[in-house]
Amino acid sequence: MVLKHPPMGWNTWNTFGEDINEKLIMDTADIMAESGLLEAGYEYLVIDDCWAERERDPATGKIVPDKKKFPNGMKFVSEYVHKKGLKFGMYSCAGVRTCANYPGSFDHEYLDAQTFAEYGCDYLKYDYCFKPDSIDGQVLYRRMGLALRSCGRDIVFSMCNWGKDDVWSWARSAGAHLYRSTGDISDNFSSFKEIAVSQMPKLGYSATGCWNDIDMLTCGMYGKGNVALGGCSDEEYAAQFALWCIFGVPLMLGSDLRSMNEATKRLVTNRELIQIDQDPDGRPPLCLPLDQDSQERFVVFKLLSDGEYALGFFNMSDKKRMLPLYFEKLGIPFASGYGLQLTDVFTGETLEVQRECMTPLIPAHECRVYRAKMVRVAG
Repeated sequence: MVLKHPPMGWNTWNTFGEDINEKLIMDTADIMAESGLLEAGYEYLVIDDCWAERERDPATGKIVPDKKKFPNGMKFVSEYVHKKGLKFGMYSCAGVRTCANYPGSFDHEYLDAQTFAEYGCDYLKYDYCFKPDSIDGQVLYRRMGLALRSCGRDIVFSMCNWGKDDVWSWARSAGAHLYRSTGDISDNFSSFKEIAVSQMPKLGYSATGCWNDIDMLTCGMYGKGNVALGGCSDEEYAAQFALWCIFGVPLMLGSDLRSMNEATKRLVTNRELIQIDQDPDGRPPLCLPLDQDSQERFVVFKLLSDGEYALGFFNMSDKKRMLPLYFEKLGIPFASGYGLQLTDVFTGETLEVQRECMTPLIPAHECRVYRAKMVRVAG
């Protein structure tokens, strides 16, 4: 099974944490199918931690769903999700217990993989809490990777070890389709800024088949939910979504889709940005800091499969700033005879051909992102 594009979907954790149940999942499946999210590419509905009973079934040894939260069982829920045209995701952990202290899959990998397959699981997020010190994390992820390959069902293996143990260097060999390379995101500007900047030197490891995962999106949470710590403005959410897209990483929504407003829907279904994220070539971007402190102002340039390019300017500072870009840094010197024809992915506006350099003035915490074509300039 080859995952050709970064996965897109929705995960329960950011907003709901342990407050999950059958009705929430079914209602969310309805919204994803009917609101245009599935059509835009959001196909995975993933139940995170806290779905199980506190202990395994003593008769079978299996992890079983919480009878109060999921009275009809997990197979019933997955079948409902599948009927909506979506794919169904679940959660477990490489340790003895999950991060919220439910049964983990340590030493039960093959049994649990078979159980998830029986439930109709298409995606497994696999966390890293309560891992015994006596065993190497790579071994545990390799064990679950092999267990999933032998369970008789194609299941996306989403490794979530928070960037420990140089995970980008071995995740692909362990059978992972994506690997979490960061700690948990919070719903505020500083959190997603720090996460994005931390991954700039490591994006080159991400490619078709095994994608760098920089955690779920908080777009549209507005300070409400399980990881809410201040919230963001619409402009800040736009910068977050644009960064995730131009980085070419998974797009897993984390807000309450039942109360999604038009601004959030318009942002997360932006066709131009999604096409950049899902580009068939899957090439990592070039990241160009404009300050000694790379967290303040930077430019991101990405080659796309159709001979075009994505060009993003991100002002992460706390005041309006100019972001000067000399095209020679992109490999387009003045002597080349080429310039860039730019179309704003948010407004659709086409700029005059830019040559040699450009210096957009961008408000604090905002961005400008363009789809670009190289064009020959007369003279």
